[in-house]
Amino acid sequence: MSERILVCTAWPYVNGSLHVGHLAGVYVPADTFARFQRLRGNDVLMVSGSDEHGTPIILRADQEGVSPKEIGDKYHAEFLGYWRDLGISYDLYTRTGTETHSRVVQAEFTDLLEKEYLFEASVDQFYDETAGRFLQDRYIEGTCPHCGYDRARGDQCDNCGHLLDPDQLIEPRSKLTGGRPVPRSTTHLFFDLRKLNDRLVEWVRPMTHWRPNVYRFTLNFLEGGLQPRAVTRDLDWGVPVPVAGYEDKRVYVWIEAVTGYLSASVEWAERQGRADAWEPWWKDPQARQYYFIGKDNIPFHTVIWPAILMARGDTILPYDVPANEYMNFGGAKASKSANIGTTVPDLLAAFDPDPIRYYLTANAPESADTDFSADDLIRRNNDELVATWGNLVHRTLTFVQRYFDGRVPGDGATDPVVARQIDDTFALVTARLEAVRLKETVRDVMALAHFGNRYFDEKAPWRQVKEDQAEAGRTVGTLLNLLNALKVLFAPFLPFSSARLHELLGYQHQLEEDGWAWTPVPIGQSLPKPTPLFTKIETS
Repeated sequence: MSERILVCTAWPYVNGSLHVGHLAGVYVPADTFARFQRLRGNDVLMVSGSDEHGTPIILRADQEGVSPKEIGDKYHAEFLGYWRDLGISYDLYTRTGTETHSRVVQAEFTDLLEKEYLFEASVDQFYDETAGRFLQDRYIEGTCPHCGYDRARGDQCDNCGHLLDPDQLIEPRSKLTGGRPVPRSTTHLFFDLRKLNDRLVEWVRPMTHWRPNVYRFTLNFLEGGLQPRAVTRDLDWGVPVPVAGYEDKRVYVWIEAVTGYLSASVEWAERQGRADAWEPWWKDPQARQYYFIGKDNIPFHTVIWPAILMARGDTILPYDVPANEYMNFGGAKASKSANIGTTVPDLLAAFDPDPIRYYLTANAPESADTDFSADDLIRRNNDELVATWGNLVHRTLTFVQRYFDGRVPGDGATDPVVARQIDDTFALVTARLEAVRLKETVRDVMALAHFGNRYFDEKAPWRQVKEDQAEAGRTVGTLLNLLNALKVLFAPFLPFSSARLHELLGYQHQLEEDGWAWTPVPIGQSLPKPTPLFTKIETS
């Protein structure tokens, strides 16, 4: 029986081109997982979108002298190009500027207010006297009181992950003028997270299938005690606050952006012509929700978003939040705002999509930070994709053309030694992918390709064909069946080359139609003349 799987990815700010760290930490792993679940026959809904209401977009618009919407339009279109070129298979990738998003956020806001989870309070907020305006959290930088990082933002420290309020920063400074802001009184609505603290702890404790870093961080965070958090801001860009007297304020982006997962699901349903089609992924207790994020977003997805959902009381809660560490660039965390890291457009201009996906998975920051290296990407492409996997494919297919007139030989059987190796790999890979352990899984699949090359060498079909044509046919038939299995095992990681191999094995239908299983290639099936799956990258 198929399961319903919701795959959500962090909503990127549209304030600049994405970098390699975004792909490695969020988008490639999420797509790999979604493709695996679809192949297993599960009912997958994968959604996300561009966050165009965050302060970074306003900052970028100020720098370029254009409107925030113009910045959003520019980079949203660019992001859609990434997903197309990299094969990131969203069911819907939308944006926070839609009518549906605003409607869902405002309805949720009103619901929380009516249930008395929101309260009003006057607070001091930093004001830049030179600029003549209140400063939003991301307009303020300073030293983190927890770890001493000197570029912590007013809402969060990217170095240690702690959520912050601007007045907690040591030596705060305005990003607009560089001066020290002064406190001024203003009124806002706050989410009283204290009311949900105990329920959240009870919910988190059994979630031992989470990654250890996510589990420990979340429990420590909750056991430290939650405090009220503002849900409105003095802005004129974003979702309007549906409360009288708050016409000049907007819903704070941290509550608005996480609600995007729900609003994107609602929008997807509306586009299907079935307004309630989103509900099975959000209301069925048997459905599972996965949120792919970077480690800096852990508290928003294991504490804040579950708290909102608990307060709503009409949805299920996240099943897993497989947060990755950082893929650094030259030892520093890749960052759009700091202009650190290879951008996705640069990456796509230099390399084909499958080698990019393979490298980012093989070098994924699943349990510790890693470093991006173009040299290592090239090495893995040449040594593993070309010389190992691509070599096994090409030598087998060219052998069929040369000695068997391009038709599948053999008796349809697979050498039991090879069949056992395939079955064992499928079992191992299935378990690892279910647990969202992608890095070691792609190594397991490549190990089966290494095994195939050894089998080819040991059987030496070039000798067999001279002595016993039938025996050579059985060897090559076994190798073709191994390719057919590897095609499926690699498909979540390398969708383009797996689809190409599916064609080279003589199939006319889509690879996905066969599901997460391996079968013998039909005897006598005609195979087209092969072309290499991968291209060696020459360096100067």
